[in-house]
Amino acid sequence: MYVVKSSLSDADLKTVAEALQGALVDLVDLSLVAKQVHWNVVGPRFRSVHLQLDEVVDIARLHSDTVAERASTLGVPPDGRAATVASSSGVADTPAGWIKDADAVRTLVEALGAVIARIRERVAVTADPDPVSQDILIGITADLEKHHWMFQAENG
Repeated sequence: MYVVKSSLSDADLKTVAEALQGALVDLVDLSLVAKQVHWNVVGPRFRSVHLQLDEVVDIARLHSDTVAERASTLGVPPDGRAATVASSSGVADTPAGWIKDADAVRTLVEALGAVIARIRERVAVTADPDPVSQDILIGITADLEKHHWMFQAENG
């Protein structure tokens, strides 16, 4: 059932809806991973890593809201439920317990890299059917790549 009717064709809407839903779950999971690591990071670089993790949480949450609202705008109900995120995210599991600062950085480099790769695929598939959604995904990619660079530089 569509409460809101999109101007996109059914085929284009399906492509864009899948791209937005995939981005949503990856962003929600990225925010959860970054927060989990934020709570458990230890080591000499605790403070700088701890603060940088909050920046990733904030940007992932901001972008997840933008993506979900874009889906809603197109008449597609976004699904950010825990079970959906757990079953379809491209982000690897986060280790439990205390995480040494170097391992925390490595975890974020891997998580950001996975999300960026998947969002770049979504940028490609949304180019023709919906340049507006593509533009949103391009902006997300730029923000995440900035954090990816910063975390890579953190461990040299």
